[in-house]
Amino acid sequence: LAVKDPTAVERANLLNMAKLSIKGLIESALSFGRTLDSDYPPLQQFFVVMEHCLKHGLKVRKSFLSYNKTIWGPLELVEKLYPEAEEIAASVRDLPGLKTPLGRARAWLRLALMQKKMADYLRCLIIQRDLLSEFYEYHALMMEEEGAVIVGLLVGLNVIDANLCVKGEDLDSQVGVIDFSVYLKSDDDIGGKERNVQIAAILDQKNYVEELNRQLNSTVSSLHARVDSLEKSNTKLIEELAIAKNNIIKLQEENHQLRSENTLILMKTQHHLEATKVDVEAELQTYKHSRQGLDEMYTEARRQLREEAQLRQDMENELVVQVSMKHEIELAMKLLEKDIHEKQDTLIGLRQQLDEVKAINVEMYQKLQVSEDALKEKNEIISRLEDKTNQINATMKQLEQRLQQAEKAQMEAEAEDEKLKQEYVNKSESLQNEFSQKEKQLLQLETDLKIEKEWRQTLEDDLQKEKETVSHLRTETQEIVNLKKEFLKLQEKNKQLKSICEDQEAALQDLASKLSESKLKIEDIKEANKALQGQVWLKDKEATHCKLCEKEFSLSKRKHHCRNCGEIFCNACSDNELPLPSSPKPVRVCDSCHAILIQRCSSNLP
Repeated sequence: LAVKDPTAVERANLLNMAKLSIKGLIESALSFGRTLDSDYPPLQQFFVVMEHCLKHGLKVRKSFLSYNKTIWGPLELVEKLYPEAEEIAASVRDLPGLKTPLGRARAWLRLALMQKKMADYLRCLIIQRDLLSEFYEYHALMMEEEGAVIVGLLVGLNVIDANLCVKGEDLDSQVGVIDFSVYLKSDDDIGGKERNVQIAAILDQKNYVEELNRQLNSTVSSLHARVDSLEKSNTKLIEELAIAKNNIIKLQEENHQLRSENTLILMKTQHHLEATKVDVEAELQTYKHSRQGLDEMYTEARRQLREEAQLRQDMENELVVQVSMKHEIELAMKLLEKDIHEKQDTLIGLRQQLDEVKAINVEMYQKLQVSEDALKEKNEIISRLEDKTNQINATMKQLEQRLQQAEKAQMEAEAEDEKLKQEYVNKSESLQNEFSQKEKQLLQLETDLKIEKEWRQTLEDDLQKEKETVSHLRTETQEIVNLKKEFLKLQEKNKQLKSICEDQEAALQDLASKLSESKLKIEDIKEANKALQGQVWLKDKEATHCKLCEKEFSLSKRKHHCRNCGEIFCNACSDNELPLPSSPKPVRVCDSCHAILIQRCSSNLP
């Protein structure tokens, strides 16, 4: 016989008990014909069976004092999955008489039955298997198909109206024991099959009516919501229509005002045009009379304009010369700054290379020390191996001597044996014992010879190994010598780089000194320009004498004005001339600021 799984048997028994309790509760409630209360025995048995179904396969949770095994944990989870269950959970937590989680779970089941939503709540819980796995084992009733069957059976309880008093009842200390005597068959049950069929038909009709009522309630609520939204939108549209009407009235009033203002403006403009026509005719007559004087003034102004244009041309030429000089100075400054930046970058790169070379030198020095130590150790090993090889050669020579002596002894023994055989043929019996002894000695000598040969072979193998180690050590010493040579080459490169770096640092210092001198000169020129910016040219009438020789200006002593510092010199004092590539003639220069002088006509000339 195949052994059945005990957990499967337990699930089947609990499912059958749930079927019997739900069927008996529905039949008794319909025959009872009124609202059920908490003292009704089939209802109490139903809650006991539901507790056993929910407790099946429940995991044991550790607490501070003891192990805890309660169904309140998964039932409390329904609150998160089904928002309508929040009201039940809150009311269960607020009950004053409940102290244990089991009591809260019992109260929750009673409230869910009164709401007729127990099947919906447990269906949401069964769907979430991953969350239930935290509370139940994998073989539990709620994790298998039997749990879904029980949830389907619970839908039939919606035909029952229950009025349960949870507040004053002691739910913590109740003992959940199933009374099997209620579910045993009797003769009355066998005879009432027709009544059960009628009851089932009535239950089906009631379920259909309740489901239809539920759907109608949902449609009514949705229609109420739509009516509310339409009323709100209608009120908004009425308000917007009133506002639009008010805006139209205001715009019409503004349009009327603007039209009246437009007519007034037209009247005023016509009067103004008539007055302006009279003024224009008077001005034309005055213009004809004043035109002749204006022509004379025009010729005079034209002559002055030519003179001013000539002066402006001269000033523009000088300005071009000054701008070209300024651009050349700025270009030279930019080139100097660029050269300095490049030299700084090269200096930084050389310093980094110097640091890298120093680090390489330190590493090579450390490697050289390590290789020297290894070389010393290997020289010591070589000396030891040479001593061993000398000892092995000495032992080999001794063994060869012993082998030669043994061969000579064997030859002598053979010669004596032949002589004895020839001389003492007749005395064979007496010499047979001696011959056997000689044979024994010969065998012993042969065994000794074999042992010495094997020993010699092992010594030769050891000698070959020692030779290989010596050759390996010689190659390593050769590598160390090569490393020394590379280290010497790197030292020479380091010295060369140091010398190059020192030369470049000296060149950078020279460039820096020159740059600082040029910057100081530029700053001096800028300060001189700033100091001279506030000075103003003297008027021709005020400048009557030369600044240097203090003689009066005349036709022979013409004025030369410095545009930079504002001083006025005569042509005799301003003899400093500077050739420029842009002008064919040399230009006179100021003695104080070395700016280009501008020749101005004397004040006593027309």
